[in-house]
Amino acid sequence: TSELNSPVDIPADYKIGAGIAFLAVLALIHLATWVRANSLREISIEIEGSKVSITTGDIFKQKGLKAIAFNEYLDTRVDNVIISKASLNGKFIESELKESVEALDDYIANFRFDDGDIFETTVRRRIGKTTRYRLGTICVYNDFLLTAFARFDAKNQANLTMPEYLEFLINFWDKVNKVYAQQSVSTTIFGSGITRIKGHKTISDEDLLKIMLWTFRISEMRFKYPAKLTIVIHESKIDQINLLDIASVKNGV
Repeated sequence: TSELNSPVDIPADYKIGAGIAFLAVLALIHLATWVRANSLREISIEIEGSKVSITTGDIFKQKGLKAIAFNEYLDTRVDNVIISKASLNGKFIESELKESVEALDDYIANFRFDDGDIFETTVRRRIGKTTRYRLGTICVYNDFLLTAFARFDAKNQANLTMPEYLEFLINFWDKVNKVYAQQSVSTTIFGSGITRIKGHKTISDEDLLKIMLWTFRISEMRFKYPAKLTIVIHESKIDQINLLDIASVKNGV
């Protein structure tokens, strides 16, 4: 019995080789995990009963409703001052709009917004519209959700504080809950790349994504099957986000 319970003694000649083999196995496991994490382009998670897909691609090619972030005035002037041609809403206006910009402006002006969605109607600005909307306000336009996202300062630069960012998301999910009509909804990562979040200069797209998922979880928004939420990440930014880490955590956060 004592012989069975005694530890196995590895011959001295084999200890170094065994140690190297063990380290090699660990290195291979680490490499495989790293490769998988960096090659992952899509995950699906469940948040409070709603299916959420996080994927790479083109939001304009997604099925269902597509959220397009505008500024708080729902401006439509693509001039690289008010709206950048490279921004998502710039591309929407210049490439996806099936009618004139003037027709879109008329549609927005006559849209039936909820009480409290319009903050001011006579804002003094050098250029741009003069009606300011509550953050998170949605104008349903065909299969697009035009949403008031970014605050604009006197220099027409988009910026938000973190409390305003959270306010936007909470209001946005509440509005989506009222208008989605059991259709799937796609968004990008709100605030990615262009918006300055005051006091958080180093905030990453992964951090913004996790905040989006967290506010979605605490909101009342619930997609009924087969409708789902899809968050679309640009191919150039997917390597900055650890989808494996998000998928491994309950509710994505």
